[in-house]
Amino acid sequence: MSDFALNVAVRSDKGKGASRRLRRLEGTTPGIIYGLGKEPVSISIEMKELFKKLENEAFYTHILDLNVEGGENEQVILKDLQRHPFKEVILHADFQRVSEDCKVTVHVPIHFLNEANCKGVKTQGGVIQHNLSEVEVRALPSQLPAFINVDMTNVARGTTIHLSDLKLPAGAQIVELAKGADHDTGVVSVNAPKGAAAEEAAEEE
Repeated sequence: MSDFALNVAVRSDKGKGASRRLRRLEGTTPGIIYGLGKEPVSISIEMKELFKKLENEAFYTHILDLNVEGGENEQVILKDLQRHPFKEVILHADFQRVSEDCKVTVHVPIHFLNEANCKGVKTQGGVIQHNLSEVEVRALPSQLPAFINVDMTNVARGTTIHLSDLKLPAGAQIVELAKGADHDTGVVSVNAPKGAAAEEAAEEE
């Protein structure tokens, strides 16, 4: 089975008690499939299989094929995942149905590349500060990126890379930027080390 296919079963028992029984006695995670104007479907997923799929970062943003035992197979994206605060347990999974002609919104991870060779760090003594680790993107399912790369090689000290500097596939849009220019948040910056800025200001005075 591919990294983006998952076996699930339709379940009739609902409620917190039934969900606890699934997790404790059967080693499965309760979930739900919804969207596209169709009735929601309650499902269960083998927890070990789900954990294995989640090791692939792209699973969070890729179109998934749910092989539904006793039901109609579905194309979905993983919309929400609830984990136990300290146990290795997935409490619940939400899957949203997708259609090739309907845009969806997902959180896409940001990969920061070549930080060790960053100009602002290696030759200018700066320190990298990450402000965001993911960004909310809206696009057609076929246009969704698995991740967004930010190359830090030529970023100088005193520079901030903003949301508007990120490179996305054609057709994909950053949700925050659609709200206006004042939402162009800084993603990552190369700053002077603590205390260095004050020392430089004192020297100038």
